[in-house]
Amino acid sequence: MRRLLLATRNPGKVAELQALLRELDVTVVGLDSFPDLPELPEEGDTLTANALQKARTARQLTGLPALADDSGLWVDALDGAPGVCSAQYGGPGLDDAGRCDYLLARLQALGCSHSRACFQAVVACVSAAGEHCTGGLWPGIVRGPAAGSRGFGYDPLFRLLDRDATAAMLEPAEKSRLSHRGQAVRAMTAWLRAHPEWLLA
Repeated sequence: MRRLLLATRNPGKVAELQALLRELDVTVVGLDSFPDLPELPEEGDTLTANALQKARTARQLTGLPALADDSGLWVDALDGAPGVCSAQYGGPGLDDAGRCDYLLARLQALGCSHSRACFQAVVACVSAAGEHCTGGLWPGIVRGPAAGSRGFGYDPLFRLLDRDATAAMLEPAEKSRLSHRGQAVRAMTAWLRAHPEWLLA
């Protein structure tokens, strides 16, 4: 069976991506299958640059076709922050809950109780056949307090436009149908179905 490497150690991302990619005739594995690999670089100033850098490095180190994503949250009231730096927002040492608290504190300092926002994602595939990227965008509203126990990152603050529910309150299947990452991975899945040679090492 062919293998496709997901260039992440985030268990939430691995679970989401495995579910979205299950229709491909390929075994999907995460970086935890390669415990000796170093942390992958993520030094770009765009989602596309970061996704490609991670996928290129993962392929170089393992020889497998590699899929990497990068995503972020753009908050209108914060002039687009945290954006590309979403995973590092607020400085080192913060966990997901700490970054959510920091974001709410920034909004409060501006006198805002909520703001329009959007999640964006880019998925990059790097294989012997070349490089290909797809993207997705999910508009919503950021507002506290945090709610919901599913998801990860800023999901507990991100509220849907059509009802008072956060991304962290959604069933996994519904989140995958709506989300930025789901959109990007479905587009990539369609590409890989049409180009099966991209799944060959």
